[in-house]
Amino acid sequence: MEVVTLQEVKGDKRVKSYLQQAGDNLAALGYTEHGFRHAELVAEVARKILQKLNYSSREQELAAISGYLHDMGNAINRVTHDTCSAILGERILFDLGMASEEIAEIVAAVGNHDENGGFPVSSISGALIIADKSDVHRSRVRNPDISSFDIHDRVNYAVQRSFVKVNEDAHTITLQLTVDTSISPVMDYFEIFLARMVMCRRAAEFLHCAFELSINDVRLL
Repeated sequence: MEVVTLQEVKGDKRVKSYLQQAGDNLAALGYTEHGFRHAELVAEVARKILQKLNYSSREQELAAISGYLHDMGNAINRVTHDTCSAILGERILFDLGMASEEIAEIVAAVGNHDENGGFPVSSISGALIIADKSDVHRSRVRNPDISSFDIHDRVNYAVQRSFVKVNEDAHTITLQLTVDTSISPVMDYFEIFLARMVMCRRAAEFLHCAFELSINDVRLL
């Protein structure tokens, strides 16, 4: 079996095609960005979470691969995108020669990343969930008309900075946001993201950490 890396996965033509289509599909639906930018960021943050918590280099790599693949099922359908992403990823990873045990870990993480039915089932899964749900930022907004923003556009556009801070000594994982409250009040964030924050808390607990949320230097969770 091959020791498959994130770089190999990113180089696969199917992954490129599925991510491109996923991004295009959600653009057509009026969603925030879910393409290559989001995949790259989630992969990087998922890796760094496990790195900071001293997980093995291989677990870090599997978390990064999971992060890169987790949303490509949007190429098929938004409603079942988590399951679709896992199924598409399984075939690609198998063809690349990845060991079945590692494929199983990745598809479990990818298939459980969505707040509508997902649950942290492993360290890789926990890192993926936090990395995914923390990607709130104005760069994800694709609607050029501010006057027509819905609440998701408005909340994302209001976020000027988003950073996941891991304190391995205190066993905390903190999502730090800088929000322009003249664009969107903090309450709007909780209105649309409360379920995601609950999922982040569960994911952090799986990693033996507490999850915290800080907005404009004020701890809210």
